[in-house]
Amino acid sequence: MNEPARTRKTIVVDGVPLPEMLDEAMIHAVVHGFYDEIRRDALLGPIFNGVIAPEAWPHHLAKMCDFWSATMLRTSRYDGRPLPPHLAIPELGEEHFRRWLTLFQATVTRLCPPEVATLFLERALRIAHSFRLAIAYNRGHDTLEIRPIVKENL
Repeated sequence: MNEPARTRKTIVVDGVPLPEMLDEAMIHAVVHGFYDEIRRDALLGPIFNGVIAPEAWPHHLAKMCDFWSATMLRTSRYDGRPLPPHLAIPELGEEHFRRWLTLFQATVTRLCPPEVATLFLERALRIAHSFRLAIAYNRGHDTLEIRPIVKENL
């Protein structure tokens, strides 16, 4: 843990206090473990490796650690816009988001205690739904047809 338990502020996300074991080290492990899987994946690897040059991966991983730190720990480290790069990938579709979520679920299940894995996955499901809606809208598709992906269907 980065801070002693008694000096760390209680962070509440969606009405649920974050478990104290969720810290920057765990976020780092999740991000790096997840993207290791992504880069090796037959479906997602070619897409990610096609848009992120080998020398740019350390920067991307640091940015994703900042994103998840801001998302989960309410830090102010991330100030980017994650949607535009995804909008620029024309082949990005439903099967990619399902695979992304499946790999993410496997990663957080492997690396985190169950209550932390659940928090990560709930947030990832919301992010994926938001991105899917935005992509559909930007492609001129009917967004009313986009249903959330739920963990039971991964």
